[in-house]
Amino acid sequence: METPTEKPIQRWYKASEFARLTGITVRTLHHYDRLGLLNPSGHTAAGYRLYGERDFARLQQIVILKFIGFPLNQIKEVLDRDSLPLAAALRLQRNLLAEKRRQLDLAVKAIEKVERSLASNGEPDWESFADIIEVINMQNNMEWVKKYYTEEQLQSLAARWSPELQEKASRDWAELLKEVEASLDEDPASEKVQALAARWKELIEAFTGGDPGIEQSLRNLYADQANWPDTFEKPFGNEAVAFISRAMAFRKEKEPS
Repeated sequence: METPTEKPIQRWYKASEFARLTGITVRTLHHYDRLGLLNPSGHTAAGYRLYGERDFARLQQIVILKFIGFPLNQIKEVLDRDSLPLAAALRLQRNLLAEKRRQLDLAVKAIEKVERSLASNGEPDWESFADIIEVINMQNNMEWVKKYYTEEQLQSLAARWSPELQEKASRDWAELLKEVEASLDEDPASEKVQALAARWKELIEAFTGGDPGIEQSLRNLYADQANWPDTFEKPFGNEAVAFISRAMAFRKEKEPS
């Protein structure tokens, strides 16, 4: 007869101990408790806060999302929704941090360029400061895109994203756009242009993951070009989009109903 497996005993931590282990202040814990962001899992008989082992995971998510740039009220909304399984949540956080690292690396390289100029010439290349500003603004300017997607859609996109996939997508789009722009004088119904339209559709589906909601949000984004920031450079010209739209319309007409 097998002996039932005993569940591990939950360990509890007082606020001061939990704060020391995680490197944050007790005052911060109290603040998170008041906001409903991280409520202690228990209390002593005297009413003192007690934190359980799973509170480490909750705090870890708060810290990462705050580092990435989420305000506390938005972090609460994200975490209070149906939570992802731990493995999926960690993968999402890793991808978000990888993107943050990529952005920081670009900013660091731009600053290093100014430092090298200052060291060699005795004064900086003032135009290089424009590169620093451009890099920072480039990251900030992409925040406006998020308003076209729901929080769930953004989480889905981030969970599938990786620096390697982003690099491949950028390369594939650049190659395709070059071929499309070289083919604008050709018949949209031709075999060559139809192949270009098929590749265009495949790249969009690679981004949306086949999710109809994300695809509709993407359409809404491009339908609202009049409200795009002036500093945002369009990834492709209107002529190329119109050309591919005609090719896709022809392709749809030929598909069996």
